Amino acid sequence: MHYLYVLLSEDHKYYVGITNDLERRLEQHNNGFSDFTSKYRPWKLIYYEAYTSEKLAKTRERKLKNHARGFQELKKRILDESGEG
Repeated sequence: MHYLYVLLSEDHKYYVGITNDLERRLEQHNNGFSDFTSKYRPWKLIYYEAYTSEKLAKTRERKLKNHARGFQELKKRILDESGEG
């Protein structure tokens, strides 16, 4: 399985990525192994979607990263479901 995931930092920064191991990847982000995310630690996994192939996960990631409205809608849904909004 491959996963599209959304992380949230304590100062309300979002990060979207893909991985085949959610626990390992979150640990990497929180331990500073990613240049972009290291300065916003700690991160919390707030959402993920499972895909049967890396290609499908990458396609979804590209759509969210390249289409602001799509990501805004996803954030709204995440916040509504979590009660944090």
